[in-house]
Amino acid sequence: MDGGVVVVTNPYVDVRLSSTISSFDAKRRFNRGISIAELKAKLEMVVGASASCMDLELFSVSDKFLQKMDDNEALLGSYPVDDECRIHVIDRSGGQMDEFSDVSKVEKFELSEDAYEKRSESARSFMKKHRVGRFNEEEKAKKKAEHAAREEEQKAAADAISVGNRCQVQVPGQPTKLGTVMYVGTADFKPGYWVGVKYDEPLGKHNGTVDGKQYFECENKYGAFVKPLSVTVGDFPEEDYGLDEM
Repeated sequence: MDGGVVVVTNPYVDVRLSSTISSFDAKRRFNRGISIAELKAKLEMVVGASASCMDLELFSVSDKFLQKMDDNEALLGSYPVDDECRIHVIDRSGGQMDEFSDVSKVEKFELSEDAYEKRSESARSFMKKHRVGRFNEEEKAKKKAEHAAREEEQKAAADAISVGNRCQVQVPGQPTKLGTVMYVGTADFKPGYWVGVKYDEPLGKHNGTVDGKQYFECENKYGAFVKPLSVTVGDFPEEDYGLDEM
C-alpha cells in the first residue's frame, strides 16, 4: 500500500429524463459503462422517439445546462453525470409536445350501423346466432309477461289501499315502518303504481314533493313512495315515542 487515495465510483447513476415530446419527466438508472448510442436505444422505450433522431443535453442537479452529449461512441460515464442530473431528449423528427397523449388527434375507426349489421364476425352476429341477451325472443317474452303480471299485482294491491289508511311498510333490506297513506296511484318520476306514505318517524326521503311536483304534504324526511305490495293497511296505531316528556 502506498497510502494513496482511492476513488470509488458507483457504476450506476440515477438520472431524470425529460423530452421535447412529453411534459412528463421520468427517472431511470443506467450503467455508466454504456455508450451514448446504447443509451439512446434504451431511451426509445422511455420517451417514444427514435434513437436516430435524438439529440441529448445534460443538465446539472439544479437544472443548469452542462453540455451536449453528441458523441455516440463515448461512454455515459465520460460525461459529468451525477445522481439526479437531468438528460434532456430533443426529438429531431418533428414530434410535438404530448402528441401521443392527446387522443382527440387520433384518427378513429367508424362503421355505419348498416355495415356493422352485415358483418358475420361481430359480437352482435354472435349474440343473434346463439340467442343471447336481447336477441333471445323467448326469454324477452317471458320477462315481459312476468313484468306485466307483477304490475297487475301492484295495481290490485293499490286498489285495496286508500288515502288515510294506517299502514305498515316492509321494504326488503329496510326496517319495518309505520305511517299513514297520503297518496295512491301513478307518478311522473317512475312508471307503475306507487303509494305515498307519511311515516310516524323521520325515516323518509322528502316532504311529499318529488322532482318539483307535490303529491302530498308532510314534514321533510317523513315522506316516501313505496310499491303497493310493500304496504299492509290495518290497525296500526301511532306509537308514543315520549317526545313530549321531560
